[in-house]
Amino acid sequence: MPFVPDAAHGLRAHAIDQFIARGFVRIDQAFSPETARAAREILWRDLPGTPDDPSGWRQPVVRLGHYAQPPFQEAARSPVLERAFDQLVGPGRWQRLGALGTFPVRFPLPDDPGDTGWHIDVSFGTDAPDFLDWRANVFSRGRALLLLFLFSDVGIDDAPTRIRVGSHVDIARALAPAGDAGLTLRELAAGNFGGSDGRPEVPAVGRAGSVYLCHPFLVHSARAHRGSEPRFLAQPPLLPADPAARVLRADGDTPIERAIR
Repeated sequence: MPFVPDAAHGLRAHAIDQFIARGFVRIDQAFSPETARAAREILWRDLPGTPDDPSGWRQPVVRLGHYAQPPFQEAARSPVLERAFDQLVGPGRWQRLGALGTFPVRFPLPDDPGDTGWHIDVSFGTDAPDFLDWRANVFSRGRALLLLFLFSDVGIDDAPTRIRVGSHVDIARALAPAGDAGLTLRELAAGNFGGSDGRPEVPAVGRAGSVYLCHPFLVHSARAHRGSEPRFLAQPPLLPADPAARVLRADGDTPIERAIR
């Protein structure tokens, strides 16, 4: 169920309960369609082809870097989102977004994009040359939330991110015995991501301007594009205010911590 909160009141209690139980909440109208359109115009400058000529779309996915121009800043620093960050992570416990990226822009082509495997966004040990050796731990070191910013309308055929509902609970249970060292993405994959393969799946669909606030342990995957228009989405992390601090504290009781416990 999506929510349209306001900056003053933020997420209602049932939306926070949904985040704890399901691992995500979708906020509609977090930023305006006009902002999304202005951002797409900037992104097209760095893409092959043009919006009105599909003959120039030759790759199923093109990854673009970080963008900090005004439309991206406006989306990233939406008062509605920042109020929700305070509610889920805790005031003063997250870093304000300065840019958005990376953008995996997906095109409606039959080619296999080669990146549709299930995973979580691991958050430390990223100096290892193989990303399968990057790590996560039960304290969520280095990541407060995973964010999905929809900069175009995303329907069921438009390569929506797939989400395993409630899988953050399975990951927390898998990570708990490993303590501070945590597990690598390879180890988590070998354990079927905590046995989450039996969880129901939902697609991250919505109108441009919607944002999914996801628990950092949520298992998700990309999907091939079967629609007709390119899909624009940013997937930045929300970082802890202190990268060395534990998101899960011994005495903390924010929604993200309650979900892990």
